Amino acid sequence: MSLMSKEQLKQWIKEKNMQSVEDVQSALKELFADTLQEMLEAELETSLGYAKHDTKNKKTTNSRNGYSKKKVRSEYGDVDIQVPRDRAGEFEPTIVKKNQTNVTGIEDQIIAMYAKGVSTRDIQDHLQQLYGIEVSPTLISNVTNKIVPLIKEWQNRPLQAVYAVVFLDAIHFKVKQDGAIVNKAAYMAIGIDLEGHKDVLGIWIGENESAKFWLHVVNELKNRGVQDILITCVDNLRGFSEAISACYPITEIQKCIIHQIRNSIKYVSYKDIKKITSALQPIYKAATEEAALDELNQFEQTWGQKYPLIVRSWRTNWAEISTFFKYSPEIRKLIYTTNVIESYHRQLRKVTKGKAIFPTDEALLKMLYLATMDVLRKWTGRVQNWGQILLQLSVQFPERVQPYLR
Repeated sequence: MSLMSKEQLKQWIKEKNMQSVEDVQSALKELFADTLQEMLEAELETSLGYAKHDTKNKKTTNSRNGYSKKKVRSEYGDVDIQVPRDRAGEFEPTIVKKNQTNVTGIEDQIIAMYAKGVSTRDIQDHLQQLYGIEVSPTLISNVTNKIVPLIKEWQNRPLQAVYAVVFLDAIHFKVKQDGAIVNKAAYMAIGIDLEGHKDVLGIWIGENESAKFWLHVVNELKNRGVQDILITCVDNLRGFSEAISACYPITEIQKCIIHQIRNSIKYVSYKDIKKITSALQPIYKAATEEAALDELNQFEQTWGQKYPLIVRSWRTNWAEISTFFKYSPEIRKLIYTTNVIESYHRQLRKVTKGKAIFPTDEALLKMLYLATMDVLRKWTGRVQNWGQILLQLSVQFPERVQPYLR
């Protein structure tokens, strides 16, 4: 995924009057130099606790400090930077050391390792061994803070007008807040557009999962341009369906069958779990809704007296459990569970498993965003059998789909 939108790239090209490969290289070189200079300033501020220099206007705000001009080698060629000097001897640059003339890859290394969930201590050890530099945890935080504007831009980017399917689910983490450790939910939305491509539409950090916060999420999707969602796939959170319908009243809702089964066996005796799960299979594997209801009736005759709560749950949720019966096998396989988003969550857990507690919401969001960018780079193809799925959807929802087909 590009760090800039197409419009931003166009504007940047126009501003720099780029007309050749050499112009692009020159612009990237200038951008790299500016970024490196800002990192040095962040390091100085981290070390001494206050800003020292306005590089644009060449002003030094503290008489003890100055700057020395230095040429360093980078991926974009040699660049000139101003390295902070502290006459009082309190500050020694680590991003670009006194005798260092090659900075290729340092900032990328920090971001890349952070994205993989590498601990701050391991990042410090890696940079020490590879580059011979020592960095503080605060400096690593300041470097990764450079991506915060990118996160805000990504989180607020315009979305497509119509999504065929949107999966909504949350994953939970422990975060420090006001001196205490609290549970936080990272709310996620994955959309499949009418071309069959998956995308993470956003990440929102909030308190424990609630329908009220999900209403905030779907309202934000609408404000970012999503006019219609054909089908949403959700778990069995109370009030979830009402939150979606309040914003997208004609969207069909499919409750996850796997979540329904998990809820069904929650209060089942251990010795009966295998029997119950086997007895439920004919319900959701039936060819038609009518056949599924017959199987539910049969289940009630066999187990209803011993486990009435299971029967009550399936009948109460039936309208949104049975949505997938009206579709072809290809669509059924796609929507009957929230496996798409749970697979994404597994990728995130690989990165975050080393972090038992996050210091702030922002630290959590930074790691989830960087991990998401890695995931998105692998989502290059279309959903399997998308041609058949789109044909089915265009027949099922002709007025909502066909105007957007190219």
